[in-house]
Amino acid sequence: AALQENLDKKLFGQHLVSKVVVKAVRGFLNNTNAKKPLALSLHGWTGTGKNFVSKIVAESIYKRGLQSKYVHQFVATLHFPHAHSINLYKDQLQSWIRGNVSICPRSLFIFDEMDKMHAGLIDSIKPFLDYYELLDGVSYRQAIFIFLSNAGAEKITEVALDFWRNGRTREDIQLTDIQNALSVSVFNNKNSGFWHSTLIDRNLIDYFIPFLPLEYKHVKMCVRVEIESRGYTVDEDIVSRIADEMTYFPREERIYSDKGCKTVDAKLDYYYDF
Repeated sequence: AALQENLDKKLFGQHLVSKVVVKAVRGFLNNTNAKKPLALSLHGWTGTGKNFVSKIVAESIYKRGLQSKYVHQFVATLHFPHAHSINLYKDQLQSWIRGNVSICPRSLFIFDEMDKMHAGLIDSIKPFLDYYELLDGVSYRQAIFIFLSNAGAEKITEVALDFWRNGRTREDIQLTDIQNALSVSVFNNKNSGFWHSTLIDRNLIDYFIPFLPLEYKHVKMCVRVEIESRGYTVDEDIVSRIADEMTYFPREERIYSDKGCKTVDAKLDYYYDF
């Protein structure tokens, strides 16, 4: 219930995300006989809410949210920076996951910047995501894996633009309109950590979840919420000015914010003497 409520209140313009994440997580947590871990792959441009959603998922499961000792975050450019060390990273990653799931079967692993991860590295965790009852005496079936990536964002925008140009609303977009094309796009993207990955090839990712690019009205929603969270009364003039300062694409139509809501926080600092 908290997961649904937080997504409804704080996530804007992402009807597919709210629907799929809640159903997937709730169904998995209520399943006492899961056949494999839950694997969600979140895709979209920067600032559309991927990190925010992984944070809300963590908070809905663990009392301390992302601060829980059972939540483990990996950032590709920080934890796996060197291509020549990929074999070392594979061993370390397997050991880390094995050790933590042994301590807590309901562990959450979040992999950020999948589009910057070295190809082949993520395949080292394939055994943990597969349909095994036990691996060396350990069951991984209660664990949750979330992958965050900008890869596939072009395909998502392409679908969203087609709907817009045909006079259909973004709410008309269904998961079936994007998911297959998205998984193929990510699989064939040489600049993605999922390039030709066995995780995709073996259908071990349960959902490829598209984050649609955000429109002007969604940026304004983000500004209002941020102002309220700081304890200030919403000033619609400031809301509009911040939204107007954002840059939008495509160049002709100027529909979508190219940074989503990413820089809203910093822009607010300019208008308020905090």
